[in-house]
Parts: sequence; C-alpha cells; structure tokens
Amino acid sequence: QVQLVESGGGLVQAGGSLRLSCAASGRSFSRYTMGWFRQAPGKEREFVAYISWSGARTIYADSVKGRFTISRDIAKNTVYLQMNSLKPGDTADYYCAADSGGGSLFPSTYDYWGQGTQVTVSS
Repeated sequence: QVQLVESGGGLVQAGGSLRLSCAASGRSFSRYTMGWFRQAPGKEREFVAYISWSGARTIYADSVKGRFTISRDIAKNTVYLQMNSLKPGDTADYYCAADSGGGSLFPSTYDYWGQGTQVTVSS
C-alpha cells in the first residue's frame, strides 16, 4: 500500500513557475514508477510526465516538454514536478500516481493516486 499526498499548487501568472511535491508513504516506494497527470474542468485526465524507479528514465507529454521537469528524492520519498513558463492552458488539478510496472501514459495502469492539487495560471 502506498499513500500519496500532493502539495505546491496555487495561482500564478502566465510565464511564472510552480513546484509540485508528492510525498509518499508505505512500503517499497522506491520500486514504483511515479507519474504526474492533470485534469482540467470538463476534460479527461491526461498524462504529464513519469519517472522510473531509479530516476534514470523520464518521459514527458509533448505539451510540457522543455517546460516541466520531473524528479524524485528516494531518501525523502518525494517526487517533484517543476513547472516553468506556465500557460493558461496548464490550469488543472494535478495528480501524482504510482505504478508498480514500468510506467505508462495511461491512468488505468497506475495503482495508487493522490488527492490532487489545483494549479491556476492567469493570463
């Protein structure tokens, strides 16, 4: 069992930055691929990024590539999403998730989810 708690969301102007954190508790956190997803009002949940258990492999959605960076600190059981050059289109609830497999772009493959943190980007 893995529990995930996101934090760091808020209101920011376009062009600004935010860093989201996802604190994990439970067994074997270091063995999970960790992902970030987002869901805007009236839209489906979409993939943002994931990082392998070792941190050696990271994958990003095209819409955030070059602006967002995912990282993890095994010692702190925490995953981060650094978001730079934010746009109004990035406005959404952001969720972290844990995948006992190799990670994917599809929410259905993830085993555990956090409750989400809201990000609002004003123009």
